[in-house]
Amino acid sequence: MEAFLVSITTISIAEIGDRTQLLSLLLAARFRRPWPIIAGILCATLANHALAGVVGVWFGSLLKPRTLQVVVGISMIAMALWTLKPDKLDGSAGEASAMGAFLATLTSFFIAEVGDKTQIATLALAAAYPSLLAVVAGTTAGMMVANVPVVFLGKAFADRLPVKAIHVGAAGLFVVLGAVFLMRALWR
Repeated sequence: MEAFLVSITTISIAEIGDRTQLLSLLLAARFRRPWPIIAGILCATLANHALAGVVGVWFGSLLKPRTLQVVVGISMIAMALWTLKPDKLDGSAGEASAMGAFLATLTSFFIAEVGDKTQIATLALAAAYPSLLAVVAGTTAGMMVANVPVVFLGKAFADRLPVKAIHVGAAGLFVVLGAVFLMRALWR
């Protein structure tokens, strides 16, 4: 249960203002069909985070528990610094528009998530926790918690969020998680 709760909380907060959330906003404005967009986000996130989780489990199996805790702790602190750097949407969702809202979302969201901080966080969480299913379920749920309101409420919702404060809060959460993992490493 801890793996799921940490995963959903971490990802839902870290996703606010992230490039994939900006992509959700762009897709919602372009297609104005929320359900196919939400289905595309769900499928892309499940595939991307499952892959990241499998890599994380493999990576975690290579390290001794204490070393793994240190690596995850340091990666969470690095994620805190990365969270403070605002994302910009640098791709165009329009190129895939002929495939329809679902396929455009599926492909663009999967690609945008490659190397993204939420994918890296998923990898680190999967390395740290023994339940791959709980981590992937939590990170996927976190992505949906952050992106579904954007798809439905669009730009009016996005303009009212205190994005800078949310980024600072997310960075603080990553620092706390990093410290927890580092303390676990020290007390093993």
